[in-house]
Amino acid sequence: MGTAADLIPADASLDSLRGIAASCTACPLHERGTQTVFGQGPGSAVVMLVGEQPGDREDVAGEPFVGPAGALLDRALADAGIDRSDAYVTNVVKHFKWRPAGKRRIHQKPTAAEIAACRPWLDREIELVDPRVVVCLGATAAQALLGRSFRVTRSRGQFVEWEREPLALATVHPSSILRAADDTSRRDELAAFVADLRVVAAALAPAR
Repeated sequence: MGTAADLIPADASLDSLRGIAASCTACPLHERGTQTVFGQGPGSAVVMLVGEQPGDREDVAGEPFVGPAGALLDRALADAGIDRSDAYVTNVVKHFKWRPAGKRRIHQKPTAAEIAACRPWLDREIELVDPRVVVCLGATAAQALLGRSFRVTRSRGQFVEWEREPLALATVHPSSILRAADDTSRRDELAAFVADLRVVAAALAPAR
């Protein structure tokens, strides 16, 4: 399996990158997904939020974070004091990986090879947007960007060192909050998620 690196011109803009990614066949996931789901948001965004991959709703709509997890993310950003219009949202993998279960399409975790194949798109997004903070949502995004040994449970809500210039922080993926066992757990996990995002808001405050 190759990677998307050979598809990306050196002078590509964010808009042209989105257009090129629409026909990406760097890994077999393009055969499953309805379409490429590229990142979305202002090219001058101060914060970039990176998830694992698009879900069922996102695959159909062609936009990231428009399903239930996206609605919860919007609510958490507002509660943390981060303007959603200041954020660029994207995923490590740009196609929805799923398995059939009757009429439903069930999410499957992408493999290391699939992540590596898609990674050049994300690398260029980070380079072009040049946010002040990159937030990894969930273990897959965190390990893709911060290293295979990174554990969200140990280091969530803290800025960590990595190979790039923007500040980097990891927290849970909002979909994990939706899967909480009961309302009390869901409320507690949402509060912890908002607390992590407030760390980001505090770091962004001087630039506002």
